[in-house]
Amino acid sequence: MMEIKVPNLDGAKDVAVVEVYISAGDSVEPETPLISLESDKAVMDVPSPLAGTITELKVKEGDKVNSGDVIALAEGAAGAEPPPKKEVKKEPAPQAVPAEDHPKKTPEPAQAMANSAAPVNAQPLGAASHATPSVRGLARELGIDLSQLSGSGPKGRVLREDLTSLVKSLMSGGVPASGTGFNLPPIPGGDYANFGTVEEIALSRIRKISGPHLHRNWLGIPHVTQFEEADITALEEFRQSLNKESAKSGAAKVSPLIFILKAVVHALKEFPDFNSSLNPDGASLTRKHYYNIGIAVDTPGGLVVPVIRNADTKGIRELAAELAGLSTRAREGKLKPDEMKGGTFTISNLGGIGGTYFTPIVNAPEAAILGLSKSAMKPVWDGSQFVPRLILPLSVSYDHRVIDGAQGARFTACLASVIGDIRRMLL
Repeated sequence: MMEIKVPNLDGAKDVAVVEVYISAGDSVEPETPLISLESDKAVMDVPSPLAGTITELKVKEGDKVNSGDVIALAEGAAGAEPPPKKEVKKEPAPQAVPAEDHPKKTPEPAQAMANSAAPVNAQPLGAASHATPSVRGLARELGIDLSQLSGSGPKGRVLREDLTSLVKSLMSGGVPASGTGFNLPPIPGGDYANFGTVEEIALSRIRKISGPHLHRNWLGIPHVTQFEEADITALEEFRQSLNKESAKSGAAKVSPLIFILKAVVHALKEFPDFNSSLNPDGASLTRKHYYNIGIAVDTPGGLVVPVIRNADTKGIRELAAELAGLSTRAREGKLKPDEMKGGTFTISNLGGIGGTYFTPIVNAPEAAILGLSKSAMKPVWDGSQFVPRLILPLSVSYDHRVIDGAQGARFTACLASVIGDIRRMLL
């Protein structure tokens, strides 16, 4: 009876057993992988140093082991003792055999170590993918590029189950879930207090909910952002005159956003793909013949997006009153769930804060979003001289699977034109 032990781990302590390939009664050959270990620096297989039969397994997945710990007990072939070590001569290292020639063998040679098995196929963390050598071998056999697969295991490790799930999905005619293909290493933390005073603040409930949604949208949607400028000089003059009348009648004041909202509806009717959603099969669109516009509202807990339904059927003053009510309830945390559902297009307005341009994230399953920045007076050439005009920066982000660049440019040009002359909404 022989003990198979954990090899020298170069000072690593309490290394995790992440996969066990054998069980009692299994026959093994020299270099047969027994277990896989994961330290802070590498993932490695531990191969068998002998040919024989495993009589007892001493470790299981999740255990912590150190150099010299017993992995298993084994009997040599036909009860014989393992052959004596041969003197190893220093010769040039042989060339690695291509994996395609021997798909079930590890691609790197094992190091010879006295009375113990050597780790092979160590894979540094931060490489193109994070998986045990056995999973890498299976991926090669299946023709799967691990760098294009997200792992569900600890620290994002790709598991055997991830490979089988992907194969089953593809065989059934499905497509990988949105976001699959990004195997990003985790962002490291740090001992920030070593460098100065720190304070830990819990995320608000809204940020906890919206964070994964935004992350999914950013990774799962190929974004393109189109920038444009709209001349709102005439619009602002009309708005101010309208609000003077409102002050006399007691009606709600109208913000520039209300006119822009109406201009957005006009542009969406001209370019219906911007008011659509890509279906899960990735092969068709659903165009909506209603116009529910989400308005991002800044609240103490984070951004929320109440929805103005059927914006195309409502007038300027009605929209102003509805938006004022939604915004107030949003800041007080009194929005009802139904008031944040059913949007077909979103507007994110940072004009009251500042900035010139930004790249808003598409609010899936919508296809596009409009970002508004702070308007400013600029000199504009009218053909004979420069004249001061009030200019509003626009940013339109869209899903490039649904909308191509030419459509994006035409939509933003149309929107800027309508905002610049609101009489066009009557056409």
